[in-house]
Amino acid sequence: MKQYILNKRYWAALAFIGMMFFGLLFTSCDNNDSASSSIVVKKVFLEDVNSAVPDREVNFVRLGQTIRIEGSGFSGLKKVYINGYSTYFNVVFVSDNSIILTVSGDTPTIEAEPADRNTIRFVNDNTETVFPFQIRASSPTISSISNTMPNPGEKITVSGAGLTEINKVVFPGNVTVTTGIVSDPDGEFFTVTMPGGVSDTGGSIFVEGSNGGAYSPAYFNFKKGLLLNFDGSGSHGYWGTSTSMIQPEDLESGTIGTDNISQGKYVPHRPARIASFDAAKNRCTEVWTAGNGVDNWRAQLTPYIPANTALDQVAFQFDVYVPDTWKDSGFLKICTINNFNGGEWTGGCYNYVPWIVDGKSVAFQTTGWTTVTIPLNKFYAWSKEAFTFETVLAYREAATYQNFGIFFENSDVKLKDVTGNDSTVEFPSKATSVKVYTDNWRIVSLNTPTYNDFPN
Repeated sequence: MKQYILNKRYWAALAFIGMMFFGLLFTSCDNNDSASSSIVVKKVFLEDVNSAVPDREVNFVRLGQTIRIEGSGFSGLKKVYINGYSTYFNVVFVSDNSIILTVSGDTPTIEAEPADRNTIRFVNDNTETVFPFQIRASSPTISSISNTMPNPGEKITVSGAGLTEINKVVFPGNVTVTTGIVSDPDGEFFTVTMPGGVSDTGGSIFVEGSNGGAYSPAYFNFKKGLLLNFDGSGSHGYWGTSTSMIQPEDLESGTIGTDNISQGKYVPHRPARIASFDAAKNRCTEVWTAGNGVDNWRAQLTPYIPANTALDQVAFQFDVYVPDTWKDSGFLKICTINNFNGGEWTGGCYNYVPWIVDGKSVAFQTTGWTTVTIPLNKFYAWSKEAFTFETVLAYREAATYQNFGIFFENSDVKLKDVTGNDSTVEFPSKATSVKVYTDNWRIVSLNTPTYNDFPN
């Protein structure tokens, strides 16, 4: 009897082991079958909890974004390559019908091998599937435009980030350019030719490239904002016989500059009658608008730039041409009213010193006319707190002399006045005969429309 019991236990144990073996065998076969089945991709969804549509079907993804891929055959998945880059995924988020993964910020985009670019490759033990899908870097941005009021036919440079393979530029007035666009391989800029027919009301330019779309601030070709262009927009103010006062006969009109050339009359801040400026001298020259009874910023500008606009969204723009090296001495004082004697680094003015870069004197020069943009909240009186455009309008309206103007000054410059940071560095003034020309003085909006990848 005991022998029978032992034999019975023996066979029971053997049967249990056999069942485990065959179970593992069948499990292995099931896994092999899954790994052998073809992978099919049906849809891709962007996972964004901060969006109004947190699970949105898409036809592209940006670096750093999380996607859910829907299909079949994902069980047993071993590798995922996005643009040829091996991409991590957590097996917890893999089922036979879907996978959730995040596109690594290290994924190449335009640098990817041509055969790998804009693909997602799924690999298991015995098969793989390549799914065509657009992979974009971060959204492009526009930080500056070399000339925001160019002549038609002139080239401009648009700078920023992510501006790769730009294939379309839409100018104000819905004027579209799709040819002749040259993009920097690193996406830091592109060049395009100014077309004819661009709206004088101006606004933003819109661009599209391999990373999607972007808008510039609404300052392009905004001729409604012209304060003075010396050719009929605005009125040139002048009086007395002081050597410093720029008179009508001091203005020049000969064609100067390359790439972006002069437009009619313009002001030389050292007119031909002055050979050079002495060191330690302020208000060397001055040029003004007509002022009281003529300048009316509120009537002219608020239909386009509301008075309640934050001051960091409003700027003074002008075009400058400096044909020879400007270094070590001299600056332009931009005065919002006629109440400055020279030398100030306070109040409703701003001192433009382009040759100081990173705390050092660096040669400044332009080959053609270049646009300078100075937000009004950089003017000293409004740089410490948040203000609106109404503050500047009221300031001008309360002034005894409402002329807007620019001095050329040649006094010593303290670095702390330029940067607003403590420093003992000082740039002693020197005699200078530098040539500096300006034109197209204007107030513009810095409002930048938001580009939405997925407009609702």
